[in-house]
This record gives sequence, structure tokens and C-alpha cells, in this order.
Amino acid sequence: MISDMMPGTEEQLLKEMTSAYVGIDPTADSLHIGHLVSVMMLKHFQRAGHRPIALVGGATGMIGDPSMKSAERNLLDEETLRHNQDCIKAQLARFLDFDSDASNAAKLVNNYDWMKDYSFLNFIRDIGKHITVNYMMAKDSVKKRLSRESSVGMSFTEFSYQLLQGYDFMYLYEHEGCRLQMGGSDQWGNITTGTELIRRKLGGEAYALTCPLITKADGGKFGKTESGNVWLDRRYTSPYKFYQFWLNVSDADAAKYIKIFTDLSQDEIETLIKEQEAAPHLRPLQKRLAKEVTIMVHSEEDYNAAVEASNILFGNSTSEALKQLDEQTLLDVFNGVPQFEVAREDIEAGIKAIELFTDKAAIFPSKGEMRKLVQSGGISVNKEKLTNQDMVIDSSLLLDGKYLLVQRGKKNYYLLIIK
Repeated sequence: MISDMMPGTEEQLLKEMTSAYVGIDPTADSLHIGHLVSVMMLKHFQRAGHRPIALVGGATGMIGDPSMKSAERNLLDEETLRHNQDCIKAQLARFLDFDSDASNAAKLVNNYDWMKDYSFLNFIRDIGKHITVNYMMAKDSVKKRLSRESSVGMSFTEFSYQLLQGYDFMYLYEHEGCRLQMGGSDQWGNITTGTELIRRKLGGEAYALTCPLITKADGGKFGKTESGNVWLDRRYTSPYKFYQFWLNVSDADAAKYIKIFTDLSQDEIETLIKEQEAAPHLRPLQKRLAKEVTIMVHSEEDYNAAVEASNILFGNSTSEALKQLDEQTLLDVFNGVPQFEVAREDIEAGIKAIELFTDKAAIFPSKGEMRKLVQSGGISVNKEKLTNQDMVIDSSLLLDGKYLLVQRGKKNYYLLIIK
């Protein structure tokens, strides 16, 4: 998990309980799995007896960090930032101990609290004079933005970002005894600006530690799917979809991710890697990774429900299991299967299966073909075998009051949506 570390960092951590912080961008009211790496760093850090500080960048979030970005970001108002901060703290509490009376209990801070009343004149006089433009221009994040052939360029606002992040580090050094800042390897320039400011202005010693940026074996962006980010909040990514994301990573990625996103010991991981090599089709690495991360982010109940939901699509599950799915998971599980809309009055009056599946929804091209499949036991409705093509289907059979699942053979599913 370590990319770079300033000389003296390890000695500092071995010497005494150390406070370290990670900055989190509050542009949404949920973290996504791209944030999980730095959250896991804080989790390991606290478990090793040190004190983690999560800094929500309320002030810096209003400006935007040029690192790895090709354009400036939208600015947020204070009310939105506070809402996002509260939601992020609730999520972080699943990973970090904020509430105990232990000396290394975690703390959440927001840099807006110490920046909002700091005047521009005072800032450039007190902070700006300690860091030269030459020093700031030498940072990779700045050089990359300036060297891109773009008419947009880089605003002074963004250029000043590393000064603000440096001041955060200095503020936490003075007020929280924070000696270390951690983050992704793209943050190295911003973090070391902080250590330089602490050295020049206060004569203090501070440290930097970064983790590698997580990539996919195929070069694609980690944590992105066709529908966007994989979020920790179930409102944006259901536990089923979250579980499926980890279950479907490649073998190479699974071997890497399980070391970063779980608390499993090296011995356990080595055993799983050997099992994977011996029987890759059983996917023990992906299954364990998906289990550990889903339970950590959501709960064991959510994990069990996600496994059950997967079995509905790929296994021999029962109609009972199907009926227990909530609406969002049902739609996630059957996302991409052919769908038909049927008028509610047709169902409420009661309709024969053979009419519903040929006339109202063209699941079968003809009644004759449907009759043959019924006779051979090849049709199921809501996971129960259809034994009579004239069976009457009414609203009492609907899932969540508006869905009907039809299965033709083993693998062909159709979802009827009653409007």
C-alpha cells in the first residue's frame, strides 16, 4: 500500500503514537470506492495504535485540486458542504473509531472552519511569503496542467491550491499535533508543500506517506462502471451491485485488491491465491474479496442477500427467495433482460398465461410453441414451474405489486412490468 515515504517517517511511527490525516473531497454526500484506499490507510493506522484524522475539504473543495484533473470543478455552497460532511462522517464511522475514549480515537475536521474567516491579505502575508513560485511551479501536478495544449490554462485559484493544502497541514500540526499527511501518490506535491511550510515557518518536522493509485489490469479506471462510480451509499449503488462489482474483477485485480481492501492476513491471502491458481473457475479470490468488502461497507445481512440474489439469476433458488428481494435489487438483478410493459387492467381482471405471454407480451412467437414448452416443463413464472398454459395470472402473483418474472428454459429471463 506504500508508494512513497519521506525519510524519517518510519522512525517517527515507531517512536510514539502519531497523528496523521487524509484529505477527503466533499463534492458528494457519499464516498465512492476510489476513496477506500485512503480510508483503509487510516483504518490500518488506527489499528496500529496511531491517531487518524479525516479532513473534509470544505474550503479546498470550493476551489479544486489540479492534480490529475483536466478542468476546474464546480464550486459548492456551505449548506451542501455541511450536509456532505455529515454523510461522509457516518460512512467513515464504519471503518474508524470516533467515539471511544481511547487516546487514538479518530477525529473529523473541516478546513472550512479555519479558512472561512482568514482574510486574503493575511493569508498571502503569513503563508504565501514562505513558499516561492519556483517551488510551486516545479510540482508535477502544476507542470502537467501548464504543459497541456489547452486554451483553458490554469487559474490562480487552482494554482493556489497547494498553498491552502500546505496551510491545512500546518494548522493541524499546530492544533492537533499532526505530524504526518497521507494520500494517493498524485498528492505527493501538495503534501510535501505542507512539510516545507511547517519547516520554514515553524521550524518543525513533518512527514509524508502516499499509496499507489489503484489501477485495473486492463488499464481502465478503477471503480468506474458503465453507470459511473461505485458508491458506498446504497442509494447510489445497491449492496447487490456493489457485491457484483468485486465479484467480477479479473484474477489479476482480485489478487491485488484483496491485499488493499481487506483485513485478511498475508497467510490467508497466500492460501487464497494458491486456491485460485489450482481452480480459477471457482474464483475463491473474487468470492472472498466480495464478501469481505461488502460486509465491511454494508453488513453481513446485505452480503447474504446479495449472494441469494445472485443465486436467483445463476442458481436453483426458490420463488420464496425471489419474493424477498426488495424492488431495487430485483431491478439490479434483472437489469438487461428483455422487458415488456403490460396494462394493469389486463392483470387485475385475471388473464390466462398463454394469452399474457403471446398476445400482451411477445415472450413466445406462437401459442403452439408455448404449449410445447409447458408440456416439457420449460417455463417458470416467478421461479415456479408453469404446468398449465391456461393458468389464470392476476395481481396476487405480482412481485412488489408490479413485476412478473418469466423464465424460458434455464437461462432466458423476461420481466413483465405492470403499468
